[in-house]
Amino acid sequence: ARFDAALASGTGAGKLRRFKAFNDCAKSWSRVERIIARVEVGGQGADTRFIVTNLKKGSPRWLYEQVYCRRGQAENHIKSWKTHLAADRTSCTRASANQLRLFLHAGAYWLMWGLRTAMPKRSVWRTVQFDTLRLRLIKIAARVTELKTLIRVQWPTACPDQHIFRIALARIPRLVT
Repeated sequence: ARFDAALASGTGAGKLRRFKAFNDCAKSWSRVERIIARVEVGGQGADTRFIVTNLKKGSPRWLYEQVYCRRGQAENHIKSWKTHLAADRTSCTRASANQLRLFLHAGAYWLMWGLRTAMPKRSVWRTVQFDTLRLRLIKIAARVTELKTLIRVQWPTACPDQHIFRIALARIPRLVT
């Protein structure tokens, strides 16, 4: 598979991926396992990844992209929830207080997720980590003026990300009271 991918990538096609499944048994294993190999060849050379699975059905591409990569993505979401939103702080002595903390952190996660998905699709803001969103878009000094029918937010003239504020606020659904 590595040779095929390297040969095909020499045609100037950019990055090329190939998938291969085979069975193998290491000395320390008690049984033969199915192994999925993903070979990616590009301008920087070949990159080979292997996963060991007990799933009998499914193509190698589907198992790698839809099962293995999605599992890693879910682990990254949990990591960002714990790291950037401090959701692992359950230091209260009462279980109900810790439960409320987790509930509030889950709400904060969904607000941050909603803000990130409100960004333009091909923007770097669509994939930034939550701490970057918090520091660059939320944790900013602004003047808030409450009028009779609207709330006006005035950012400092030196604010570098005013354009993304306008885009995000235009895409967030309006709250009806």
